[in-house]
Amino acid sequence: MRGEPWFAVLPDGAAGAAAAGALRPWASGVIDHASGRPWLVGEWPCDQIRHARAGSAQVTVLGRCPVTTVDLTRRLDRIRDLDDVERVVAGLPGSFHLIAAVGGRVRVRGSASAVRRVFQAQVAGVTVAASRSDVLGTVTGAPVDEEVLAARLLPHCAAWPLQEAGVWRGVTGVPPDHCLILEPDGTATLRRWWSPPEPALPLDEGAEAVRDALVAAVGSCAKGGSHYGDTISADLSGGLDSTALCFLAGRGSARLVTMHRQGADTGPSGSGDTVWARRAAAALPNARHLTAGRDDVPPWFGGLTDPRQALEEPSGWVRDTARIAYVTDRLIAAGSYLHLTGVGGDELFSVQPSYLHDLVRRRPLTALAHLRARRMPWWRSLRALAERDSHAAWLAGCAGGLSGEPAPSNAYGDALALTWGAPPRMPVWATGQAVQAARDVLSGIAADEPPPLCRRRAQHATLLQARTAGAGLRQVEQATVRLGLPYAAPYLDDAVIEAALSVRPHERGAPGLRKPLLTTAMDGLVPRPFLARPPRSGPAAEFYAGLRRHRTELMDLFSSSLLARIGLIDPAALRAALTGPRPPLHAVEPLSRTLACEIWLRSLSGRERLPAMAIGGH
Repeated sequence: MRGEPWFAVLPDGAAGAAAAGALRPWASGVIDHASGRPWLVGEWPCDQIRHARAGSAQVTVLGRCPVTTVDLTRRLDRIRDLDDVERVVAGLPGSFHLIAAVGGRVRVRGSASAVRRVFQAQVAGVTVAASRSDVLGTVTGAPVDEEVLAARLLPHCAAWPLQEAGVWRGVTGVPPDHCLILEPDGTATLRRWWSPPEPALPLDEGAEAVRDALVAAVGSCAKGGSHYGDTISADLSGGLDSTALCFLAGRGSARLVTMHRQGADTGPSGSGDTVWARRAAAALPNARHLTAGRDDVPPWFGGLTDPRQALEEPSGWVRDTARIAYVTDRLIAAGSYLHLTGVGGDELFSVQPSYLHDLVRRRPLTALAHLRARRMPWWRSLRALAERDSHAAWLAGCAGGLSGEPAPSNAYGDALALTWGAPPRMPVWATGQAVQAARDVLSGIAADEPPPLCRRRAQHATLLQARTAGAGLRQVEQATVRLGLPYAAPYLDDAVIEAALSVRPHERGAPGLRKPLLTTAMDGLVPRPFLARPPRSGPAAEFYAGLRRHRTELMDLFSSSLLARIGLIDPAALRAALTGPRPPLHAVEPLSRTLACEIWLRSLSGRERLPAMAIGGH
């Protein structure tokens, strides 16, 4: 925890001061309440924090936000109540935490995208908020919640709000669209601070809003003249999302370095990525372009046995440990102080067919035309369109089917895509104990009848996928910050998400068109040939290449599995699934999630205070 960015937020009371004493051994920075008691403790980069005070009110913005302290003070001067705090950052681009204290009460929130998170736990008898769950887990000595860990073997975006169930007992996540209010007596309440917009805008009008938001988001990254340097970097995969970001970043004042990694796919689609990346590089003559050859980039599953610092939570990025380190080292050597990634583009602009479930009730003829154009099976699709299960009922049904056959990987060709989501399945190597534990967690969530993120299924799916991408980026950035290079994903800035969700889903997901909202928004900023390039290939080639290269290391890793030791996986079943020249993709797709949980457990031995889980138990 030392040396990494984090912060904790304390209530303005005597008990809050006592809780601060438990956190201070790990903190290098402290900001006090107006009363003189500790308000914020932690570690944060000096260029990532803006703090302003006006009378008894104060506000802190932590993250990427192009606001000066002078402007922040001017904005705060108009605030008289905690409920008005959002006005302080109204219209500001970027991705950041917002923490405010007014009249002895405290308010903290992250981002709607889940790139910035808030967690809560009881410390010294009061509720404390923090930007990292392991901070609270460490200071409270929290044990691992093995039932929740079993549920983490499921796809991360399987069901909302499964993500809020914390792997540390007693540590819970604040929903990204809620803020946490801390009272002086140490009690806390949740309050919604953000709601998705009504999807009412036509494509052309919505594209203008997306264009403005995305230009501002990239502009907040490419500030230039930072005391850390004046160079930023960006992925240039050859795909639409990263190419658009490169052209936007190339318009800013910062110097631009692009990075293209040649993939493992040697077929026409895979080699096409390199062709398109070269064309884009030629159209960006003022940038410096780096290429990592296919034989230079470490494949998936490399570096798994290397020593590592403790991880906050299980994260699928561990399969990319070696390649992340390789790319990050090259970009730092090129002078980059911030790296832009296209993460979030697919999730935000590739609309799931579930929009048809809403559209058929509003515009039935349009819905049937879209259904025909998508070539979806008529009888099953019509039955799915007629289904009216609530989100809670769908969750309950998912809990009962965790050990069934894997859901189809091609959701676009199946009627399952019209429901609240593809039913999650546990991996074939999960034990009966693990399946039952995950079922108990999911059933408990369903019993609370949580509402969907949006009442419209397509909006719910898009926002859930965007948040899943945001949570993944957050975990990747924790790794790259340790190496010296922060990441940014402009597509996952809240303003961009809000602009995209404001567009009618059937226009965002029009059949036969590839990401029509993004291509319309970028028309005039990105040369048209790049907006019309065909879809890229999937990750199957990368997966199989890494599996061939590192199968032996994977087998050795799971031969002494901690997950097996606590009864959650069957190593023999996992070994059987991975053997053979080319195991079925659907059988090994869950490997990244299982690997994330295994590596996370192993990393706990490096914590400054080991949680009270009996690693050798059961």
